[in-house]
Amino acid sequence: MREFTYERPTTLAQALQSANRPDARFIAGGTNLLDLMKVDVERPAHLVDITRLPLRHIITTDDGGLRIGALVSNTDLASDARVRQLYPVLAQAIVNGASGQLRNAATTGGNLLQRTRCPYFYDVAMPCNKRTPGSGCSALGGFNRMHAILGASDQCIAVHPSDMAVAMAALRAEIEVQSSSGSDRRLRIGDLHRLPGDHPERDTTLAPGELITAVLLPPPPAGRQIYRKVRDRASYAFALLSVAAVLQVGQGMVRAVRLALGGVAHKPWVATDAERLLVGARADRKSFEAAAQSIVKDAHAYDANEFKIPLAQALVARTLSDLANGGG
Repeated sequence: MREFTYERPTTLAQALQSANRPDARFIAGGTNLLDLMKVDVERPAHLVDITRLPLRHIITTDDGGLRIGALVSNTDLASDARVRQLYPVLAQAIVNGASGQLRNAATTGGNLLQRTRCPYFYDVAMPCNKRTPGSGCSALGGFNRMHAILGASDQCIAVHPSDMAVAMAALRAEIEVQSSSGSDRRLRIGDLHRLPGDHPERDTTLAPGELITAVLLPPPPAGRQIYRKVRDRASYAFALLSVAAVLQVGQGMVRAVRLALGGVAHKPWVATDAERLLVGARADRKSFEAAAQSIVKDAHAYDANEFKIPLAQALVARTLSDLANGGG
C-alpha cells in the first residue's frame, strides 16, 4: 500500500474542503476502497474520514417517504422497521448483498459507490480501460462469465456489483449531493451511475469532491415487492443476475410495475420498456414472458455469459408471476 495522509473532519463543510483536491478520497466503512488500495488500483494521497459527520439518521419525510443518511450502515438500514414494512425489496436486497460483518461496516453512500468486482480491474498486471484508459479490456477475450449483457461497449463489459442499488432503482430513489462550493443538488438514482461508453473509468456522474449526503425514498409504491438473486452459492457472493420487482394487480390486470435488474450492466438496469408493456396488460404468464423478452431484445453475450440471456427472461417472468399470485 502506498503512503497517504489522513484527516477526520467533524463538519460537512470541513470534509468537503479537505476533499477539494484531485488525489483525495472520502472514506467511511472502507469495505471496498481499502481493498482497492491494497492491490494498488486506488492510489489516493489523502483520505478524508467522514465517519464523524451527522449522516446516520433515517427520517420519515413529510410525504411519507424516507430520508436515509449516507452513513447509515447496511445493517441498520435493512433492520429498520419502516424499511422492512414499507420497502421490503430494499431490506431483502441488502441482506442478500454481503456478509453480516460487511453489512455492519458498509454505509449507504459507500454501497452505491462501490466499484466493479471484475477480476481484470483488480489485477494491475492485466490491461483494463477502467483502471488505465486506453489499455484495453481483458474481459472481452477473457473469462467473462460475470460480465454485462446490456449497455456495454467495446471499452468495458464490467457490471456494477451493488444489490442495494438495484432495489433503490426499482423504488425510484433520489440522491442528495453536496459539493465544496457549497452547492447541493438532487439526482435520480438512475442518473448516478454511468454506462461505460468511451470512458469506463468514470463510474458515476459525480464531480470530483462531491459527496453523497443522503438517499431519498419516495412514498412506498402500491403492490407487492420482492428481490430475487441468482448466485453461485447461497452464502455471500455477487449476483450472476438479480431482479427487484414491484407489482400491483387489480381485476386480473397490471396496474403498476417497477423492474430493475442487477448483474447485467455497468449500472442498475431499469427495464422501462418492459414496464410500459405491462401496464394495462393481463397479469398472466404470457404477458410476463413478453415483458421479460423485451428486456433482453438488445442483449449481447460474450464467450462465457450467454446463459444470462435466458436466465434473465426466466427470472423476470417467474418473479412477476409469483408476485401476481400472492408471493413477495
